[in-house]
Amino acid sequence: MSETILRNTIGGVRILSLNRPEKYNSFNREMALSLQAALDEAEADEAIRCIVLTGSGKGFCAGQDLSEASDVHNLDFRKLVEEHYNATILRMRRIEKPIIAAVNGVAAGAGANIALAADIVLASRSATFIQAFSKISLVPDSGGTYFLPRLVGIQRALALTIMGDKITADEAMQMGMVYRVYDDEHFPQSWQSVASGLAEGATRGFGLTKRAINQSYNNTLSQQLDLEKELQVEAGKSADFAEGVQAFLEKRKPVFSGK
Repeated sequence: MSETILRNTIGGVRILSLNRPEKYNSFNREMALSLQAALDEAEADEAIRCIVLTGSGKGFCAGQDLSEASDVHNLDFRKLVEEHYNATILRMRRIEKPIIAAVNGVAAGAGANIALAADIVLASRSATFIQAFSKISLVPDSGGTYFLPRLVGIQRALALTIMGDKITADEAMQMGMVYRVYDDEHFPQSWQSVASGLAEGATRGFGLTKRAINQSYNNTLSQQLDLEKELQVEAGKSADFAEGVQAFLEKRKPVFSGK
């Protein structure tokens, strides 16, 4: 098993740590493929009800390791983007379990956009986000041109990607890129608390909600209303719905099974 991705499980939470701290967790091929395998494992394991993606050391992820892409004349961008990044983003959006990006330091280039592809982005106050592609005359990938304009608006997304400015965690939260920012000294306990709460939540309902929001990007209002109806029928058949109603009637906290 590759050491470029560390796996740790606490309760129903699977923590995946990008583990190339000497390179600020920048991606090489081994780490990209290992992350995809780790996501597949977490998706398949019914005991896992929340996934956290974070970084080892001082950074979250500095994007692509340029030392692996130094032969610019023979670099196969099609293969690199498709196999390393597109395959990762599609997995993250497909998995019907909540995925948290716990951004503990710099998130640059593909690292920033992989964070934005998560369901919930939490950041330490010292974390920074930068669309670094323009610095080397490249185009944002890893879903950056998809998620960023939807989060912050077209004009601001263009400014961030063309200017390549470094954005603080607080600025990112104000723009809508980050859900919550925590002081550095409390960050690990804070995201662990959020993840634990999600792992004890209504996993089936979370997954169906994620599916609905994913499909909303391409649906008309009428189509989305029909989708909501069908997913609500599916949710209403879940054990978690029955438990939620029973707990409400009994005035107690529900104990969800994730089914």
